[in-house]
Amino acid sequence: MRSSEGGAGSVQGSGAGEGAGRERHTREGAGPAGRWRDRGAVTAEAAMAIPVMVIFALALLWALMAASGQIRCVDAARAGARAAARSEPEAQVREAALSAAPERARVEVERAGQLWRVTVTAPAPGPGPLAVTLGADAAAAAEDGAGAEDMVGAEAGDTAAGEGIAGVAP
Repeated sequence: MRSSEGGAGSVQGSGAGEGAGRERHTREGAGPAGRWRDRGAVTAEAAMAIPVMVIFALALLWALMAASGQIRCVDAARAGARAAARSEPEAQVREAALSAAPERARVEVERAGQLWRVTVTAPAPGPGPLAVTLGADAAAAAEDGAGAEDMVGAEAGDTAAGEGIAGVAP
């Protein structure tokens, strides 16, 4: 198509006379929702999408940090339980647990019969409602043997008492 044919989007001059130097751009075929009206749409979409993507990235980062803290709590509780089962002093048990625990962690050690239980709790980093408390506990059987001797003595006493009840004369 030649410029003199005047199709859609062509530049038309008025020829001689008053508006000879001016050109007029036509938007024939562009329709009511033409390119001129959509010019700022990409900027508006980016202005909405970028903050949402940043918030999503920060939430993902927080979740990864919380998961890492939880794993460290589990590892710390296990390390403390192993140390307690080996009959190490309570200060060394706490030190073993705290060395593997996240920052600001709290360690509790307790013994119930033949079982040592170590509980580790730590706050997860995060603002306001995202600042949750992470925790883990582990248990291990004591290896000290003091409980085993008590169990042998109790079994022997029960056996003797059982014989007397059964009517067997000593």
